[in-house]
Amino acid sequence: MEILETLDIDNCAPASLALGTFDGLHLGHRAVLESALDSEYSPQVFTFKKSPSGDPALITQEDKAAELSGMGIERVYSMDFHRLRDMEAEGFARDILLRRLNARRICCGEDFRFGRGARGNVELLSRLCKEYGAELIVVPPVLDGGEKVSSTRIRRAVAEGDISTASRLLGRPFGFTLEVIHGNHIGTGLGTPTINQALPEDLTLPRFGVYAAWCETESGRYYGVCNIGVKPTVGSDRVLAETWMPEFDGDLYGRRVRVEIMDFIRPERKFSSLDQLKEEIRRNAIRAKEITGAL
Repeated sequence: MEILETLDIDNCAPASLALGTFDGLHLGHRAVLESALDSEYSPQVFTFKKSPSGDPALITQEDKAAELSGMGIERVYSMDFHRLRDMEAEGFARDILLRRLNARRICCGEDFRFGRGARGNVELLSRLCKEYGAELIVVPPVLDGGEKVSSTRIRRAVAEGDISTASRLLGRPFGFTLEVIHGNHIGTGLGTPTINQALPEDLTLPRFGVYAAWCETESGRYYGVCNIGVKPTVGSDRVLAETWMPEFDGDLYGRRVRVEIMDFIRPERKFSSLDQLKEEIRRNAIRAKEITGAL
């Protein structure tokens, strides 16, 4: 899959273009993407690196690219919103989407807005598509429990530690693929060696606490107990995901590991001693094994 961060291109092949922020690739987003894939034209995506709203994403850029590629998307235009924010809606749709990117089929949600001041809507897009002989597919919202699946709804669930709801609305486990970095090595001294991963500032943070997790490494898939927060017993100057995989033995420093959060176990708290922390970690690991079904 090709990822472009510029619009300085010529002679684009006819495209089936999905439009949206796609900051979570949730079930609603996937409905738009699947519509773009159901076409004779090259399936492509026009999106932004960061949401114009400024809200944190529900997926890292690395995982987003992997998911889109896995779906069959051939090209992604990943743009800086600030470079295009002052462009008038009609000019953006006509000159960029229909002319320069050669969109012959455009897919978007019914609430899609674009252009300066978000003045552009599906009515304007419909008129321009007819003018240029392109097809417009307006995808209705996906509902769950009678309520629209949205990034706002999922962010709220993640922030509350309701990971099962978040994962159901995403259509996949909530998680992240990040580099393993060095920590303070206290876990090794406790007999519970952990991997540390710094969570990006633009990623939606789960409620601080301990979670059951699955971890994907080069050598296989392992259950784990993951603490997300600032490690109040030993201290941390940034938000970390610290995960112990009881059945894993090896060195993962500098490697990229995917951690999928499964369910909330307990809030983050400070212990009076490292021995108390060690006992609690082992109890949490037993619970994590039960939750993940790794029995």
